[in-house]
Amino acid sequence: MNIKLLAIGKTDHKSLQALIDEYTKRLSFYIKFDLEIIQDIKNVKNLSESQQKEKEGEILLSKITATDYLVLLDENGATFTSVAFSNFLQKKMNSGTKTLVFVIGGPYGFSEAVYQKAQSKISLSSMTFSHQMIRLFFIEQLYRGFTILKNEPYHHQ
Repeated sequence: MNIKLLAIGKTDHKSLQALIDEYTKRLSFYIKFDLEIIQDIKNVKNLSESQQKEKEGEILLSKITATDYLVLLDENGATFTSVAFSNFLQKKMNSGTKTLVFVIGGPYGFSEAVYQKAQSKISLSSMTFSHQMIRLFFIEQLYRGFTILKNEPYHHQ
């Protein structure tokens, strides 16, 4: 199985990017993982919130194939413990999912078309975090999930 994380807008904090790179490298020992950054929409000041979500949605949907399993990182999604998330990953691998695609939306969330295409939604917290920090938190949780599946000592219960 491959895992892809789609995110809108670059990470401009060097310290955050260094940690994202570190966990991406660690994750590569367990699974093929790609972080794809989608450029911010141009001239957003001329767009309404819904127009911005629609434009971002079109770009996001163009990056997803018919066989991908799409999971939105969304505040209204299911919540997991780290162990339960590792079980979710194992079930996706066992089911023959070829590519598991997670998406971090733009500042206003997702368009209705993206919601309709998604097979799952996951919430990382009830709190709100910056889009740049969520990248790090999510990639670290992916790494943690795989160390749990391999019974490695990174995660403590």
